[in-house]
Amino acid sequence: MMNKLSPKQQFVMRWWNSESHRELDGIICDGAVRSGKTMSMSISFVTWAMTNFEGKNFALCGKTVISLRRNVLDDLLQKITGLGMRVKEHRSANCVDITFDHRRNRFYIFGGKDEGSASLIQGITLAGVLLDEVVLMPRSFVEQAVARCSVTGSKLWFNCNPDNPYHWFKREWIDKAAQKKLAYVRFSLRDNPSLSDEVIKRYYRLYSGAFFKRFVLGKWTATQGLVYPMFDPDIHTFDGQIACDRYVVSCDYGTVNPSSFGLWGQSADTWYRLGEYYYDSRREGKRLTDEEHYEGLCRLIGDREVETIICDPSAQSFIQCIQRHGKYSVMPAKNDVVWGIRLVSDCIRLKRIMISRECRDTIREFSLYRWDEKAGKDTPIKENDHAMDDIRYFVTAFVAQVEQSFFVMSIDRDQNKEG
Repeated sequence: MMNKLSPKQQFVMRWWNSESHRELDGIICDGAVRSGKTMSMSISFVTWAMTNFEGKNFALCGKTVISLRRNVLDDLLQKITGLGMRVKEHRSANCVDITFDHRRNRFYIFGGKDEGSASLIQGITLAGVLLDEVVLMPRSFVEQAVARCSVTGSKLWFNCNPDNPYHWFKREWIDKAAQKKLAYVRFSLRDNPSLSDEVIKRYYRLYSGAFFKRFVLGKWTATQGLVYPMFDPDIHTFDGQIACDRYVVSCDYGTVNPSSFGLWGQSADTWYRLGEYYYDSRREGKRLTDEEHYEGLCRLIGDREVETIICDPSAQSFIQCIQRHGKYSVMPAKNDVVWGIRLVSDCIRLKRIMISRECRDTIREFSLYRWDEKAGKDTPIKENDHAMDDIRYFVTAFVAQVEQSFFVMSIDRDQNKEG
C-alpha cells in the first residue's frame, strides 16, 4: 500500500481507532503541497468506513468530479484493491461500491465548484464525508455535505492547502477545531517520506512570497504586492515578427473602462502576444460603439486566419456584434479569477507566453496589477486589469492544462514584514 509512513501519516491512518481520539467527530488536515496528507486521508477514510459500517452511503467530494478522480480516486481505488477490498465503479452514476470482509458500502462522488452544487448533495443520508480541497468549495456546499452526515457514528474528513487567513473555512473550522471536536494536523513537506531532498529543494525554488508560505511552509497567509512579480520585461518580451502556425484573439471589453484585445500566435510550444488593441475612453475622451470596437478588432487581426475570439463573458452586446458580422467565431471566456491567475503565473514562469514590446499597455499593466491587501481574500484590485483579464481568458482556454495537479504562483515578499 504505502511502503513507509511518517508519524503524521500514521496518526491520520489510525486516529479513529485510538482510545484517545475515537470520540472525535472528524479530522482536518492542511499544510504544504505534496506533503502526503491526501492519500493517507483517503485511505484512512475508506478503511474507517469499511471497518465500522455496512450498507451505508458515504461521499467523496472535490472541487469537480474530474479533479477528484485525478487527485484522489484513481490512486485510492488502486491502493485499497491491494488491501483486499473489491471495487465496482459506476461512472455514469458517479459512485463506487466497495466490499470488504462481507461488508458493502457505497461511496458517492460529488463536485462542489459553485453555489449551485449544494443542491447536488441535498437529500442524501451519509455516514461520513471526505472533502478534498475544501477551501476551493463554496461554504453552502460544505455545510450541506456536513448536514447530510446524520448516521450515528458518522465523521467528517477535511483536507486542504492553506489559503487566506480570513478564509471562512479557516475561521469557522480550523480555528474552532477543538470546539467542534475535530483533530487538526498540519503537514510539511518532510511529512511525506516519498519526497527526496532534491524534490523538496525544488519546491523551495519554485515558490516565493505568500504562496511560498502557503504551499511550502503550510501557513495561512495573505497575498500582497504585485499579482505577477515574476514578469520581467527583459525576459518575457520580444521584438520583431514571429512566424506562427495558428492564431487566436482574446478580448476584455469595456465601454467606460478600457477595452483590451490581444492577438496571439503559436510557434512550437510558445504563444506570442503579437499585437494589442487597447482603447481607454477616459484617456481618449470619447466612447466608442460596438461597431467601432469591432473595426479595431479587424485591424488587429488583419489578413490572418484566427481560430476563434475568446471574449469577456459579460460583454454580450459585443459578442453579438461579432456573431452578426459572421466573419469570426467567438466563445465566452472562463472567468474564475484566482484560478486563472495561477495558470497565467505558471505560463509566465515557464515562458509559455511571450509579449511583444509593441504591446505597451499590456507591459504597463503587468507593472501595476496588484492584490487588494484589504479584501480579506485573494482579490486583485480592479485597476490596470484589462489586458490582464484578456490574457487570463486566453491562457485558461488555450495554453494551460486545466487538469494539472497544481500550478506555481509567486508573490513578492514584503521585505518590511516578518518572513
